Amino acid sequence: MGFDALMTVVVFLTVYVCIAFEWLDKAIAALLGVMALLIMGVIDDHTAATYIDFETIMLLIGMMGIVAVLKKTGFFAMTAVRIAKLTGGQPLRILILFCAATAIISAFLDNVTTVLIMVPIIIELTQGMGLDPRTYVVALAMASNLGGTATLVGDPPNIIIGSMVGLTFNQFLGYLLVPVVIATLVVIAYFRARNRASFLPIDDDLTKLFSVQLLLEKIEFDFRTVKIDRVFLIKSLACLGVAILLFVTQSVTGLSPGVAALTVALVLFIVTRTEIEEILLEIEWSTLLFFAGLFILVGAMEHKGVIAWLAHNIFLRVGSNPYVMTLMVLWVSGIVSGFMDNIPFTITMIPIVQTMLTAHPVPHHILWWALSLGACLGGNLTLIGASANIISAGMLKKYGYDISFGTYTRQSAPGAILSLFISSIVLMVYLWIFL
Repeated sequence: MGFDALMTVVVFLTVYVCIAFEWLDKAIAALLGVMALLIMGVIDDHTAATYIDFETIMLLIGMMGIVAVLKKTGFFAMTAVRIAKLTGGQPLRILILFCAATAIISAFLDNVTTVLIMVPIIIELTQGMGLDPRTYVVALAMASNLGGTATLVGDPPNIIIGSMVGLTFNQFLGYLLVPVVIATLVVIAYFRARNRASFLPIDDDLTKLFSVQLLLEKIEFDFRTVKIDRVFLIKSLACLGVAILLFVTQSVTGLSPGVAALTVALVLFIVTRTEIEEILLEIEWSTLLFFAGLFILVGAMEHKGVIAWLAHNIFLRVGSNPYVMTLMVLWVSGIVSGFMDNIPFTITMIPIVQTMLTAHPVPHHILWWALSLGACLGGNLTLIGASANIISAGMLKKYGYDISFGTYTRQSAPGAILSLFISSIVLMVYLWIFL
């Protein structure tokens, strides 16, 4: 590698360290890295712009806009309260229903938004019953990451892979739904087995049953303060349905997910007469700038030959056996994503996987599914593995429940490892069928 290639590696690693140790805001760190490359003349500004995947940016803006409008309708709060009432205050039913609902919602909407709504209600409910909310909140955060793995729009790594590789919504759902559903059921069973005493039924305790009913009424009163505008809600849900329909029918319409999401979001702003200034405040611009900066940094490394060097000297050394290649991508992705942000890791891995596939083709995009499962499910390994985990722990602290890195990881890591084992088995079955 020449001087320019070495500089791209040094800058990228510096940015990664700043992000990992939270020395700088993610967006600032990534953009400073880009500025450093521009100032040193490693790349020029016109070339840098060509590295940005605008399909991914459009998809993110579109989905963020749709979610922002849905939040204004009170849809999330209404859904969470309904689920709380369905549990009847039964501890095991709370775990199952909240985790299932969180996983399903996170498959189509931002999982951070989902936990922001679900976590306060599950804390209120379990706290009022004298239960430890921490177990339920960790399970909920894991369910949000599991559910987000199932679809193209559920988790940022999938959005990046789908946009940059050209995979469709249906392909993600078709190949990832099975391992995600099995893993979610196994994780719920794991929490049930690990904390058996916490999930005993309360049917034989009339005092508890009565107090739970009062608690559910209080929760409904506290969390449904937003008056529901039914027309506004129907319009919002209809537009969300149209967006999902366009994702599913991509092979027929020819519309990319980014174009579909952004178009539907703009139509939604018009039909709901939403003030665009309010929506612009809800868009996570720092996240979008972070993505843009990373695309440029990884694009520069690819252009200077760094990615090809990594692929040939590390990943291609495992040989041409598709089973070994698949397991390596899955487990490396899973372990690394448990301790580092999975977004820069995914963007870095895409050209590496492309190089691996060029040298040794693997059928039916199996390596891409391995990367997706590893990057998304690996986020459940530790407290810092995913944004939903950090947000959930922060909300626990607001309610007076501290949860350390070690405590969180002891609860989450076994479930994450089980999820990766299940993914390994499913991917091996896929290979056995297709080879």
